[in-house]
Amino acid sequence: MDLIGCASYFIPGIGEGFDLVWGVIAGLVFRSWFHSNLWAIGAAIEEIAPFTDIIPSFTIGYLVTRNSQNKSLK
Repeated sequence: MDLIGCASYFIPGIGEGFDLVWGVIAGLVFRSWFHSNLWAIGAAIEEIAPFTDIIPSFTIGYLVTRNSQNKSLK
């Protein structure tokens, strides 16, 4: 998912328009996967904001979720 967000850098001319559409989609997918409205809004804003596509929001969400699940098992 993070690679899709970075794809706008490789498509000259339509990158920012793609980010507007992808930001909404990324927020919805993030909400579905991680069940957090706050993180979903943050992911959508990160994808829409210029020059922030390099931040791996889905990877960070996965690692935070995995870490919190590991702590709850202990």
